[in-house]
Amino acid sequence: MYRESRRSSMITTVTLNAAIDKTYYVNQFELGGVQRVARQIAEPGGKGNNVAKVIKLLGGDVTASGFVAGSSGSFIESSLINRGIQTSFVRVGGESRVCLNIIDESKGTSTELLEQGPVIDDHQIAEMKQTIHRLALECSVVVLSGSLPPGAPANLYADLIGIIKSTKARVFLDTSGAALSSGLQARPHFVKPNEHELAGWLGQDRLIESEWAGAAQKLADEGIGQVCVTLGDRGAIAFIDGQGYRVIPPTIRAVNTVGCGDSFVAGMAFAEERGDAPAEKLRIASAAAAANAMSDKAGHIDYQLFQDYVKQVQVTAL
Repeated sequence: MYRESRRSSMITTVTLNAAIDKTYYVNQFELGGVQRVARQIAEPGGKGNNVAKVIKLLGGDVTASGFVAGSSGSFIESSLINRGIQTSFVRVGGESRVCLNIIDESKGTSTELLEQGPVIDDHQIAEMKQTIHRLALECSVVVLSGSLPPGAPANLYADLIGIIKSTKARVFLDTSGAALSSGLQARPHFVKPNEHELAGWLGQDRLIESEWAGAAQKLADEGIGQVCVTLGDRGAIAFIDGQGYRVIPPTIRAVNTVGCGDSFVAGMAFAEERGDAPAEKLRIASAAAAANAMSDKAGHIDYQLFQDYVKQVQVTAL
């Protein structure tokens, strides 16, 4: 069914529900009133696209894939191309979503309005599977990130993981809810739940600090080689090839935490493709997340700041 091809040294990111991430900054946000926007930012978004942007800024070769639609989809694709990122999107009908974040600068609050995105049908899903198989044959790491679009079955990530693994490429998964539960059964090489997603996988409302490592190890014991549980400004707990690690990030005063998890995934994928040792992977990932937190754009890092943070990350074996 599929034609074999030569694999190159590259990473592919997949964003099945791509978006324009638009941020409005207002002096004071009041319900029911007229708001004047002081400044605004529009970025190609969706978790996988954020991963792609950071991989490129780290110096990696990356191709962005997923579904895009309409003029919003054209903006997403052209914006990525302008950053030197290769693209291989599947075009569908309708319009790619806009995710709007309204920042009240006087109060420091954030209000998000998230569109659903276009509905995907079986024919488009089949085309996406063909595209992902072709890209997986040409790269070493495939990153599946974010929510599933309307119309997609909960097991779509599990199906894609099976396709990618059949090519011998390594597959990273970062999602939540039913898509995560289903995807975990396909045993990707890497997963990055946060503490709330990990608790949900265990059927619990929350985990206390003393339970983090045991829960992460339980997930690793399911046959997943790399498990990284991100804990915000408290760092991460990781199990890589059976060894546990505690990751302490640099001490910073974050400007924006949106995209930090995606930047962590980007750092891990970039380091995986290079063949770095586990502790170095975690340093790169944590430093990328911290550098993203110092930017007002999701999926953006200052490379010099990233280099400074790499030296500050502490990684200790459990």
